[in-house]
Amino acid sequence: QVQLVESGGDSVQAGGSLTLSCAPSGSTIYSMHCMAWFRQAPGKEREGIAARKSGGSTSYADSVKGRFIISIDNAKNTLYLQMNSLKPEDSGVYFCAAARPLLWCSGGLNSLAYANWGQGTQVTVSS
Repeated sequence: QVQLVESGGDSVQAGGSLTLSCAPSGSTIYSMHCMAWFRQAPGKEREGIAARKSGGSTSYADSVKGRFIISIDNAKNTLYLQMNSLKPEDSGVYFCAAARPLLWCSGGLNSLAYANWGQGTQVTVSS
């Protein structure tokens, strides 16, 4: 069982930046061919916002394209989400997700593609 632990959530003002981190235990970033970030705002469904497949291909929700960057650091065994030009509508709980290690995965922004989830970290953007 892979455990994912997010960190980096905070309260920031609109226009600011924040970087979220996700560290797996029980596995390595290198073995997880598909990883992603999702977020859930109060009263709304969880939405996929950024995804990455091994090999480096990435995909983003239109709402964050050009502002957010998903990346990994194999040496630190960590997945990141760099968030720039934050808006109040970016507020919510951010979740890290990963497909089962070593297996083929479809990836993308559909939550059904991911079997492992973190507990979430809160991001609040004030205007």
